Amino acid sequence: MTILVTGATGNVGRPLVERLLTAGHPVRALTRDSRTANLPAGTEVVAGNLSDTASLAEVFTGVTAAHLISFGDGYAPLDNGADIVALAERAGVRRVTVLKGDLDKTALDQAVEASGLEWTYLAPVEFMSNTMEWADSVRTEGIVRDGFAGTKSAMVHDADIASVTAAVLTGDGHAGREYWLTGPEALTPRERVRVIGEVLGREVRFVELGRDEMVARWREQGYSADDIEFFLAMRTNPPEAGYTVLPTVEEVTGRPATPFAEWVRENVAAFGG
Repeated sequence: MTILVTGATGNVGRPLVERLLTAGHPVRALTRDSRTANLPAGTEVVAGNLSDTASLAEVFTGVTAAHLISFGDGYAPLDNGADIVALAERAGVRRVTVLKGDLDKTALDQAVEASGLEWTYLAPVEFMSNTMEWADSVRTEGIVRDGFAGTKSAMVHDADIASVTAAVLTGDGHAGREYWLTGPEALTPRERVRVIGEVLGREVRFVELGRDEMVARWREQGYSADDIEFFLAMRTNPPEAGYTVLPTVEEVTGRPATPFAEWVRENVAAFGG
C-alpha cells in the first residue's frame, strides 16, 4: 500500500519516510520544494502545501494510508481541514495519523473525527530536537542561558514519534486512539545541560534567565503576544501530561523510548563534541 507522508522533510517526517521504506512500503512524500527534499532513494516526492488545498488535488490518488500534521505555516492550525479530509476520502484513503500541535481540536481534527477514516492522534509532549537551540552557545561558550530551570519535561526523541507513527499506519488496533508520546524520563533544563556535559566530557554551565529576560528574548525572536503567553503558561504551570512519563512508545513499537543522553550522542557534533 502506498503511504503518504506530509511534512516529509521535518523532524518526524524524514525518519518516518526512512522507516516505512525500510519496511518495504511505497512512500509518497509531500514537501513544499521537491527539488531540495533530499529524501532516500525510492521515495516518490511530490510538491504541495497542506495549507493550500489546490496543491493537493492529486496527492492522495492511490494512497491507502496517510500521515497528516494539524498545523501549517508558522505552526498555525490548518483552516482547510474539511477539504483535506474530503480529498482523502474521495481518493480511497482508509487510515490516517494526525500529528497534533495544539491541545485544542483543530478543523482538521474535527473533520477527521466526522469522517469514515480510521484515525489516530499522535501527541508528543515536547521534541528532544528543541534542545538544538542551545547548540551554538554550548559549542562556542560552554554555556546554556535559559529560564525556568525547575520545569520538568518528558520530552521524546523525534525518531520515536516516527516509529510510533509507522507502527500505527501499518498495523491494526489503533483506530480512534490518542497517543501521548514521551521519553523515558522527565528532565529540567538544568538536568538536560548536565547530561549534555556528561556526554561531551566537559563542563557545560547553566545560567538561569529571569522571566522578564525570557519574555524579552521571545519578543526579539518575533513571537506574538499569544505565543509568549502560551510559553509562560507551559513553563510556570505546565499540564501534568507534559512531565508525566508514559510507556506509550514501547507499547506501540515494542522498543523502549530513547533516553535524552542517546539523543545528545547522536547529535554530539552540533554541540562541539
